[in-house]
Amino acid sequence: MAISAERRTFAGNYLSKTMKRVFSSLLLALLVLTGCGEYNAVQKHGDYEYKYEVAKACYVRGQYTRAYELFTSLVTAMKGSGYGEECLYLMAQSAYQSGDLESAAQAFKKYYQSYPKGFYVEDAHYYAGRSLFEAVPDPRLDQSTTNAAIAELLTFLEAYPYTRLKDQTQEMIQELQDHLVEKDYLAAKLYYDLGSYMLNSLHGGSNYEACIVCAENALRDYPYAKPERREQFMLLALRSRYHLARQSVEDKRLERFRQTIDEYYGFANEFPESKYLKEAQEYLVKSQRALKGQPLEDE
Repeated sequence: MAISAERRTFAGNYLSKTMKRVFSSLLLALLVLTGCGEYNAVQKHGDYEYKYEVAKACYVRGQYTRAYELFTSLVTAMKGSGYGEECLYLMAQSAYQSGDLESAAQAFKKYYQSYPKGFYVEDAHYYAGRSLFEAVPDPRLDQSTTNAAIAELLTFLEAYPYTRLKDQTQEMIQELQDHLVEKDYLAAKLYYDLGSYMLNSLHGGSNYEACIVCAENALRDYPYAKPERREQFMLLALRSRYHLARQSVEDKRLERFRQTIDEYYGFANEFPESKYLKEAQEYLVKSQRALKGQPLEDE
């Protein structure tokens, strides 16, 4: 999922003023980073505390990739020291700010698991979910990241039901759920568009049957889907039932036209003002004609 300028601005402004005041005293350390040679020398430096101060200075300057590399090289050595908690959190923030969202999610999760009572634990819980949220792929691709993001954000709200970040978190969860609905809609529409094309249908199956199953599963699994998406799922199911009945063998044909009529009434009852109602009524009339043994006009 693309990271909007608004979200990135929110993230950039999110760190506490207290932390920024602490970092401001470190700006002089930037003098050692005037070129690649100086940066390489810092990487090889044996003084961990000096290296850590430079890493924090890189963070303040917005050199997030360099900061991440330095914090990563220090996090094990700093563990157990007075700097360990902050080092891990800043490593995670550096990854997030640099756009390495997968590494950020892992690091934030490691922080709140390692320091369940840490100073930044609520923020870490939140950013573990936010990083996954911003990393979700196109709805046509595998959505395991989307499901992981929903789970992480729900866990955050369970742990912090009164968090100041509740509204943002709920908005993200809704957007992720809409993303899953979109994936199923695209799948159902693809089956419908393939129609009578049989080469991709396994074991004698039908694309129209697959569309019906996909649409009905989505209606059941996503009761929170927006009304316009529910309308589109129900319309795809209605269209598919009609075309499936049309191409069916004689012993299944009449029953499938009855199912089309049932599908019509379900659609018309839920969306009596639908702009697709005229089209839906045509499927009703043709199905009724078929049940009476009358030929369909386009047969």
